[in-house]
Amino acid sequence: AMALVPVGSIAFIREGAVPKSRAVLRRQFHPSSVLNLNRILFDPSEIDVKTDTSDGSSSSIPTVTLPKEDYRTIHAAKILSLQNGDTLRAGIVSEGDTSTRKSADISVSASIYAGHVTDEASIEWLPEGKIKMAQPTKNGDPPGSLRITLDSLVSSLDDGALSDMSSDDNTDDQSKTSASSESQQSPCVSLILALPRPLQLGRMLPMISQMGVDHLVLTAAKKVPKDYFGSHLFRRPEELRRLLIEGLCQCGDVRIPKVTVAKRLKPFLEDELDILFPPDEVARVIAHPQRVGQVDPPMRMREIHFPGRDSKANPSIVIAVGPEGGWEEPYE
Repeated sequence: AMALVPVGSIAFIREGAVPKSRAVLRRQFHPSSVLNLNRILFDPSEIDVKTDTSDGSSSSIPTVTLPKEDYRTIHAAKILSLQNGDTLRAGIVSEGDTSTRKSADISVSASIYAGHVTDEASIEWLPEGKIKMAQPTKNGDPPGSLRITLDSLVSSLDDGALSDMSSDDNTDDQSKTSASSESQQSPCVSLILALPRPLQLGRMLPMISQMGVDHLVLTAAKKVPKDYFGSHLFRRPEELRRLLIEGLCQCGDVRIPKVTVAKRLKPFLEDELDILFPPDEVARVIAHPQRVGQVDPPMRMREIHFPGRDSKANPSIVIAVGPEGGWEEPYE
């Protein structure tokens, strides 16, 4: 059975107004640590692995050289005002199922760094043309290409890696342990989304990846026009991927959500839903105010039961969000 979540349950009170009841429910916030977000992300195909033998031993040093016109180079010069030797937060994206590139485009040595992050990537300006000084110009333009050495890389798949790296230095050990423990129990969130208008979808994709969605299913519904699937985002998957990465840059993560497109809702519900999201492993929630003939009141999110919560596996949940007009009763 699908658990139900009410929509639009937040009430706003005018300034100076007195609530009728003083029994106000207050939110309970989970313990957290300070996180330094925003991370410059690279594709594994951009990684150049060099071997360093200066100290007598052979070690691999991953670097990235960005051209002068690259938006990340411009950002480093105009916004961050980085100088030679400065450090920044960086990461290498871990591929989801949104890329059409062949695996041959990525070298084996570079692919091992996919999904890694660092807070200590050092930069070096490479002046070009008439510019001789290795620093941003007076008007903030980059002097040339930008070389970034990815030092101290760690895998983002390690439990608590991002939290531990981004925690404030003054945070005590107890807070770090609490944040690490919480990250180990963070749920795997999947989203079944009735396909919105192409323009809205383009705006939503960065937000979806920012919120940590692991698996995005774009599906049809009775109130979804079929021509929405003709959007340029489906004709050019690299654009869809770019928008997801844009959101990851803002939240500091590197894992691109898996994307599944289901152009027919009924076959998806009958043949694929239980395979992708087994009811004995995943909490399945539909965002719908009240189903026809439903006697029990809709559940709140805090009342949702996660199957297998007592196991070591992270709790998993899938949320189905319908089109603007809502899911069609009674089938959907």
